[in-house]
Amino acid sequence: MDITQKLRRTLRPAGKTAQAILRWKRFSFDEAPPIFGNSKPKSGSHLLLQILNGFTGIMPYRYVDGDPIRTIEKNGRRKTKEEILDDLKRVPNGVIGWGYVDATKENASFLTSAGRVNYFIYRDPRDMLASQVFFATDMHEEHGMHAYYNSLPDFGARLNVAITGIDKDGLKMVSVKQRYEGVFQWLEQKDVMCLRFEDLINNRDATLLAMLDKVEKTGYKIPTPREKALSVLAEAIQPRKSRTFRSGKTGGWKEHFTDDHKKLFKDVAGDLLIKLGYENNNNW
Repeated sequence: MDITQKLRRTLRPAGKTAQAILRWKRFSFDEAPPIFGNSKPKSGSHLLLQILNGFTGIMPYRYVDGDPIRTIEKNGRRKTKEEILDDLKRVPNGVIGWGYVDATKENASFLTSAGRVNYFIYRDPRDMLASQVFFATDMHEEHGMHAYYNSLPDFGARLNVAITGIDKDGLKMVSVKQRYEGVFQWLEQKDVMCLRFEDLINNRDATLLAMLDKVEKTGYKIPTPREKALSVLAEAIQPRKSRTFRSGKTGGWKEHFTDDHKKLFKDVAGDLLIKLGYENNNNW
């Protein structure tokens, strides 16, 4: 990170807070409940982030945190449970947090404490895998799988690895079934609103309204009328402004999964799609 980027990151919170003071004509931002948006990588986190940024236009929040809280750092190091919990606790009052956080006992206990709002977004595993392969191969040279994926002959070979996972020559990536163990852990948390990426694309308005209802279940009254709030949030959703944007659609996996990929996925993942509600049986 160069000096200009560091300076911008340092000044951003002050600038965003100043904007919020002018917008909401207040200096205190403790009234609205703490919000945290959570996800697994390549499962819709940036779509959720755009919605959270929209929240700052309909409720008095200072800004959305600039950096995600990660369980695993970019260099591959897994943070300790104490480090992650400390990161969660350091999100300032009036600031919306987000990240890629596991459902450990400590994290879940803190995030689901009284008066907090939590969203967790997940995605059809097949679309997630296709997205991950494209992202690691073409869009993110620092990704741990970038060099290996590019050493393989084609997308199909990369997708095979994404499905099965890998553990050799210093590379370690879990299988698709293991990836979603962490999703189920969040789905089991009754005080977390779990969102399907597909619902935010195909059933947007109803899903956004449900997200607003979740905020008001804390006892807080959103000051912006629902119709106006819905308009602001819909306008905030602009996938092409995301640096990780590729297609922003659902069901794209059908363009990439061959019959062999389907068989491999079923062999590795078993009834994963049925448990998640994406299929009624394994005859897809």
